[in-house]
Amino acid sequence: MRDHPVIKAMERTGFSNMVAQVEHVGIDYFDHEILVGDDIVEFDGEVILQDNLERYLSEVLGFEFKTA
Repeated sequence: MRDHPVIKAMERTGFSNMVAQVEHVGIDYFDHEILVGDDIVEFDGEVILQDNLERYLSEVLGFEFKTA
């Protein structure tokens, strides 16, 4: 019985096609993972991903967003 070529390659070289993981550097106010290169905002000791800033302003600080 012959081994499958992919299995032979894995035995020979390891899992060479695995995707490299981006470095995790913490979590923001909403428990979202912060990765190297993410844009963050620091306010009053809290770290917030920039993508979550509007949510933070609205839910935590009570800002109201309206159209003029």
